This record gives sequence, C-alpha cells and structure tokens, in this order.
Amino acid sequence: MEEFEEFDDFRDKQSTIGDDGSRVWVYPKKPKGKLYNYRKLVSLFLVAVFVIIPFIKIKGDPLLLFNFLERKFIIFGVMFYPQDFHLFVLSMIAFIVFVVLFTVIFGRIFCGWICPQTIFMEFVYRQIEYWIEGNYSQQRKLDDAALGFNKFGRKGLKHLIFYLISFVSAHFFLAYIFGIEYVRDLIADGPKAHLGGFIGMIIFSAVHYFVFAKLREQVCIIICPYGRLQGVLLDRNSIVISYDYKRGEPRGKYNPLEDRNAKGKGDCVECGSCEAVCPTGIDIRNGTQLECINCTACIDACNTVMRRVKKPEGLIRYASESSIADKVKLRVNVRIIFYSVVLGGLLVLIAFLFSIRTDIESTILRQKGTMFQEYDSAHYSNIYQIQVINKTRNPLPVELKLDKPEDGEIMMVGSPLIVEKGQVGEAQFLVIIKKNDLKSSNTEVEFKVISNGRKMDEIESTFVGPNSLDRK
Repeated sequence: MEEFEEFDDFRDKQSTIGDDGSRVWVYPKKPKGKLYNYRKLVSLFLVAVFVIIPFIKIKGDPLLLFNFLERKFIIFGVMFYPQDFHLFVLSMIAFIVFVVLFTVIFGRIFCGWICPQTIFMEFVYRQIEYWIEGNYSQQRKLDDAALGFNKFGRKGLKHLIFYLISFVSAHFFLAYIFGIEYVRDLIADGPKAHLGGFIGMIIFSAVHYFVFAKLREQVCIIICPYGRLQGVLLDRNSIVISYDYKRGEPRGKYNPLEDRNAKGKGDCVECGSCEAVCPTGIDIRNGTQLECINCTACIDACNTVMRRVKKPEGLIRYASESSIADKVKLRVNVRIIFYSVVLGGLLVLIAFLFSIRTDIESTILRQKGTMFQEYDSAHYSNIYQIQVINKTRNPLPVELKLDKPEDGEIMMVGSPLIVEKGQVGEAQFLVIIKKNDLKSSNTEVEFKVISNGRKMDEIESTFVGPNSLDRK
C-alpha cells in the first residue's frame, strides 16, 4: 500500500508547485533526437509563415485580418463583415469541434507541434536561453549564484533580447489586426501620430515578454483552456505520449554485466533522461498527466538511452493505453462517431451558407415619420431609404428598378449611389405610383437592386396610400 501511495503521489500536486505552494522553476535539458529535429523544421516553417502572411495580398487585401475593433475579418481572402458574423462564428465552432475530434484520437499533438506558445517558448526563447546561460545545469547554477558581473550581464542580455523579440512580434500581431500598412505608418510616422496603436503595442509587448520570460509552462497548465479540457476529451483509445509499463517495469539501474531478464527487470534503466528534458517537469512514466504537452522530448531522450544499452526503441512512444495494455489498435467508438457527425454537419451547413452568400446586403425601408404625398393630380409618392453593404473588393454603382407595380417610377434624391468596397452606402428615393394602381392603403411593392447591369438583390416593401382606399 505504501508503494502504491508513493507512486500515485504525483496526482496530488502539480510538478511546478512546491510543498509550500511556491513556484518550482523548471530547468529542462536541451533535447536532441530525430523528433526534436522534425519539430524544429515545423517550427521554423510556422514562424516563417507567421512573419510572411501579413505581406501577402489578394486583390489588395490581406490574406488574414482579424480587426475586432472594426468587426472586419478576412480569412484566406474571404471578407467577413458584421452581417456575416454567423458565418465566422460557425467557422470557429467547426474549428473547435475539429480540434476536439483530433484530440480524442491523437491527444495533445497540437500542443507539442503547432501551438504558438510551444513554438515561441521552445524554439525561440529557450534557444536564446541555452545560448546565453548554457544548458540546464549551468542555468541552475547561475540562478543560485550571488549577483555579480557575470550573472547580471548574462541575465540582462537575455531579458533585453527577450523584450526585443517580444517588441518585434507585437508589430506582426498588430499587422494581423490592422494590416501591415498601419504598422508601416506607425513606424514611419512615430508614436505621436498613432498614440493609441503605440500604447497598445507597448502593452502587448510587455504581456508577450511576461508570458515567455516568467509564466512559461504555467500558461499550458493553468491558463490554457485546451489543456484543462484534455481530462474529459482523452480516453483509453487516445494516442498520446505513453510509457510502455508492460515492457519497462520493474525498473532497475543498468548494469552491462548482468542479465536483466534473468533478474526480472524491465527495460527502464532509471536514468531519468525523460524527466530531465521535460519542459513542464513531469515524469511521463507516471502516465498521462495534465502538464504533458506531447512535445516528444522524452521520446528522443529515451530512444537515445535505449540505443546505448542495446534495447529496442519505443519504450516511450506515441501510443494509446489500450494498445499498451491490451495490444489493440485504435477503435472507432461512439465519441469519435459523434464528433465526426457534428463536424460533418457543420461543414455542410457552412458550405451551404457560403453558397447563398451574396456580394451585397441591401435594406429598403420607408423613411421614418413620413406618410404618402400627393405628387401631382394623378400620382401619390412615398419616400424610402436604401442601405447597401458592399462585400466585394470593387466600388459598386447601385441602381433601383420597381418590378411591382410595373407602371411605378423611382426618382433618386441627390447623386447616384456608389458604394465603395467594404463600406455601407445609403440614399433616399421617391417611389411614384399612379392613384389608379392603388387598391388599398398598403400596397405591396417589389424592388430590384442592380449593379453594372446585374441583379444583386430583390426586396419587398409596402407603399402607403390614403385610408379612403380601404373603404372603396
């Protein structure tokens, strides 16, 4: 019973919190290995994409734009306006369901390979730390040493570079919100001309610096909701970073002169390499844990040791609990089917909504507070207001045609309506109808909205006439 309690003790506390509640700083050993090299290539590609995307234009507009302040979004060249918010929300829900489905099957592989927090931490900031302060043991010694010229110089240089990277990164994040042109103007014109943007960038830079200089793995453990969700998303079929306890137990120190099989020992040689390289400070041999981000550092470390002691690789690997305990492959269960059906339904719905999405959205209403007017002895008139939202990338000249009644006439008030791209255009116009065509005080009218000779929309409304028409 005592052995079980000792083994299960890790579940009672987080690896980065001490017995007195204080922060336990993690000093991970620099990983080496095939998977780590693959992750470096993926991270280099994603960082390059992050830097390049703001400069990519499609017909003069950014490839990606998330302008929350003006409620304008561009995703892979498709423009979304406030009127398209339902499409944006459904797309985000579909993405979340996809992440959930992916997690149910493949665990937190997103966290270890694609998550911006992991990429910046492990392949940008941590690399600078290794370069300036040395490997994990040298970093620990430097932190324990008294403050002197060496410690002050190394720490100062590291944090200066950290903030400079955060400051540069803030410019690119700002480009995803307001566009790269705004960032260029901010740099060229100086802080005074764009004080709000400059203050926002300074604040974002400070937050970015604080996250990677101080919070680090605490973001994954405490702040990130995805990490918290894994407890309810994962099951015995989920493929995660796993320790093969069937093969590794019972553990024992390595002795090249003994026969481990004869001694009843498993393949785990208690070297501690998997724990030394973990960026969140856990021992993967204890099983799947909240802190594990599936970064594969422990896999590379263990495989290196296995090769050294002439044992097969894969003691720690991507595997499910079922595959280790029962030697079964991934099975499609009810949860996988359910999430797949939900995701498929969402994608079909989004595709349908995109197919019926129009280039403009128009509204025609009678002018508030107005009634009919006697235009001349043979006609009545109503005044209307039209509002047109242009979702295209070109200016749209807007014309109106009265379909019903056919003898009616439209007279625009003021200059012709031309709506610039991404803008909302408004205009007023008169509808003039013969008195003889009116059969009641509320007569249905139908409008066609036309641009460059092409019908863009059809709108129904009512034409108000005198109440005396209802008594005829």
